Amino acid sequence: MSGSASIDDLLTFEEERPRREEQGGRGRLGGLLRLLLGVAAVVVVVIVGLRAVGLQVSLLILITGVLALFVVRRIVAALAPGPLPPPPRRPVTRADDGTWNWTAQDALRRAIDGWATPLEWSNTRPERFTGVILPRLVELADERLRLRHGVTRESDPARARTLLGERLWLFLETSPRRTPSPRDLAAIVAELENI
Repeated sequence: MSGSASIDDLLTFEEERPRREEQGGRGRLGGLLRLLLGVAAVVVVVIVGLRAVGLQVSLLILITGVLALFVVRRIVAALAPGPLPPPPRRPVTRADDGTWNWTAQDALRRAIDGWATPLEWSNTRPERFTGVILPRLVELADERLRLRHGVTRESDPARARTLLGERLWLFLETSPRRTPSPRDLAAIVAELENI
């Protein structure tokens, strides 16, 4: 071995498979011998077990059955697919035309989709807005109140109502009969941000 080795040389290894192929007939003979020894061992154990419970089975049938099981096991192992490769990770990058590549699902995109999809559904089903979107807005309002002012709507309703303002308080407390328009939602979100 020479005194200098590259990092690739140090980090690579030879697999066992090429060595077995170099051995040629000895590898196949050894595999066959191991198979026969395994079959013999299983047959002896099965015979002892059957004799212990008082049963007798033809030795030829027993050997044939165990050998068939070993062969099927080897065939299944040879045909088994390897592990799946990890999915490629594509970073979110800025394209030449100034747009962003959103093919990679990052946390911001998932958060946006977490709001966009239910909002789209609520256009055709108003009950979806009161069941999905409104509870999220209520949680956001409570969290903003808690973080900025140390209160929640439940802990100090009078102060929370003052901080939220009458319009936002009524919106969060009463379920709207129809889905608010995008303009109304933008105003509500702006009021939430000003808490």
